[in-house]
Amino acid sequence: MTTDRAPLGVLLDLDDTLYPQAEFLDRTWAAVAAAGAGLGLDGPALRAALHRAAEAGSDRGGLIDGALAELGADPASAPALVTVFRDFRPTRLTPYPGVAERLPRLAALVPVVLLTDGNPEQQRAKLAATGLGAALRAVVCTDEPHGRTHRKPHPSGFLNGLALLGCSAQDAVMLGDRPEKDVAGAQALGIRALRVRQGEYADRPDPAGLWHSAATTAEALDHLITLCTAKAAP
Repeated sequence: MTTDRAPLGVLLDLDDTLYPQAEFLDRTWAAVAAAGAGLGLDGPALRAALHRAAEAGSDRGGLIDGALAELGADPASAPALVTVFRDFRPTRLTPYPGVAERLPRLAALVPVVLLTDGNPEQQRAKLAATGLGAALRAVVCTDEPHGRTHRKPHPSGFLNGLALLGCSAQDAVMLGDRPEKDVAGAQALGIRALRVRQGEYADRPDPAGLWHSAATTAEALDHLITLCTAKAAP
């Protein structure tokens, strides 16, 4: 069976796949820095330190602690600032170019389910801020109900997504940016992985056995739309 066959369903990552996560982080760090200024800290210096901490990997723990340590600030401020981070909800996030036009076209051809790691309320707020939610059949937040231990590449989120798509692993495609999460988790279950080389992890090499790689999400969506349209043609 050819691997270029049209998928019957698509699993889709959120951060750095549908929109640039740097935009969310910049707004979040601004809110944290403003709260820090209210506690007597140097707000601009704290914001800059938070950006530097995130450059080493934004999904690492302890970013706020690290930024405070860099500034020689009182670590007792950390819990209040962590609460600001966790409670931050963006009102607008800008999708990558071409995504807002292409995602509904793909969703008209095959079902699409979002598969995302992170605080479920915050992830759903991010999705709402992109304005892309109407194109999705469902949203799977891997932190529900087990927390961080079931984040990608753990199979549970992928399996939940497949159930919502109503198709087998062999008939699905996972579209995401992170080789060690989106690609590895998909490949372990026999799901074809379509990797986009953009965002925080753009410079990481494509892993062995990757089905397809694209420079942008718009390019990746075009590839899927072409396959699905060809199948639908008489």
